[in-house]
Amino acid sequence: MEIQSLTVSERILLAEALWDSIVAEQADIALTDAQKEELDRRLAAFEIDQDEGSSWSSVKARILSRK
Repeated sequence: MEIQSLTVSERILLAEALWDSIVAEQADIALTDAQKEELDRRLAAFEIDQDEGSSWSSVKARILSRK
């Protein structure tokens, strides 16, 4: 199957099906050391100032307004 021949909607459904198959196996997805360090950095920054950043509703609204 040539993936590029699929419509965007079909490719999204394919990506969702792939992700669901990984979740169904409860696969343990290992993080790299760099990813762990970045998550630790973000958590530490959040713990210092929990009011910094944007709420999910605000982020979602900004994303949807770009269309």
